[in-house]
Amino acid sequence: MSTPYILVLFYSRNGSTSEMARQIGRGIELGGMEARLRTVPAISTECEAVAPSIPESGALFATLDDLKNCAGLALGSPTRFGNMAAPLKYFLDGTSNLWLTGALVGKPASVFTSTASLHGGQETTLMSMLLPLLHHGMLITGLPYSESALVETSGGGTPYGASHHAGPDGKRPLDPHETQLCRALGQRLAKTALLLDPARG
Repeated sequence: MSTPYILVLFYSRNGSTSEMARQIGRGIELGGMEARLRTVPAISTECEAVAPSIPESGALFATLDDLKNCAGLALGSPTRFGNMAAPLKYFLDGTSNLWLTGALVGKPASVFTSTASLHGGQETTLMSMLLPLLHHGMLITGLPYSESALVETSGGGTPYGASHHAGPDGKRPLDPHETQLCRALGQRLAKTALLLDPARG
């Protein structure tokens, strides 16, 4: 039997969403589970353009099997006009078979995002990512206000999921509160997945 894992599935063209994914992965490990980081390729405007099967750097590209076999999911994207980025939406649009078979029903899921401006659509982006997860029957795991960083943060952080204010150039690093909330989200996912599996929880 394969080791259960939480899938951290994200799209990123800069370092901030990738760093959030790493911190969430660290939280998952602190919560007692394996984290599997995967990304999705960019969408080309040229019909004949094909991305390599393995990216030049960073996380591997996700497959539907990665999603099907996970014990839980953290889904992340930078904000694009208050919505998730098109490459992530494109990947999710291809999960109809998982929906038809109920492969994700009852699994815990969380979302995370980064924005260039402090109020640049963090919460609407998080909500846009929650919609397909609800259609798949996943159990949404947010961040409760018992996380002190949620009240104290002057950067990112919402009850809907982890967020980060990356700045206009996308180079602002995660601050201590944002890092703490990413890790807390990962821990909550791992602990919830373990509770949902009586054999391991």
